[in-house]
Amino acid sequence: MKLSSTRALQRFVIAFAATCAIAGGIQLHAQAISGHNSRAPINVDAGRFEIQDRQDRAVFSGGVVVQQAGLTVRADRVTLLYSSTAGVDINRIVASGGVTVTRGSERAQGNTAIYDLNRRIITMVGNVRLNQSANRLSGGRLVIDLNSGVSSVDGGSSASPGTSESGGRVRGTFTVPQD
Repeated sequence: MKLSSTRALQRFVIAFAATCAIAGGIQLHAQAISGHNSRAPINVDAGRFEIQDRQDRAVFSGGVVVQQAGLTVRADRVTLLYSSTAGVDINRIVASGGVTVTRGSERAQGNTAIYDLNRRIITMVGNVRLNQSANRLSGGRLVIDLNSGVSSVDGGSSASPGTSESGGRVRGTFTVPQD
């Protein structure tokens, strides 16, 4: 293995720990993120792995499954984008193609999920569906701001127009406690 490939692989292994941010971040409750063990071992299963060293990215593809501490991310493709000017600096993680994130009875689904690590913002776009037990919420885009703890769902998605099953509206069904 060439030295540059070895360095890229080492950078990837260090960087891949941030993949859990997708799993830890795309939940129905932003407050639950703090309870996720981001130092737990990460298991990855994919059909293919590729380091694109000149583009500073690493790509898993082919039915990707990422698991860590009770969280599971499934997608057709997971891409890690990083810069290597002064060590490894992961900038963004992108999961695309039938993205599903699960933790216990919580599930988030969408076409694409993007975690901007520098801004600490997670965005899921296209046919977003959130489930927590019997509670359901759907829309075109989910945005979680990890700095402020504010999460929002809207009906449209500028990243993938016309892909919302909700018809441009946010729709929800929530259970009411029975006393």
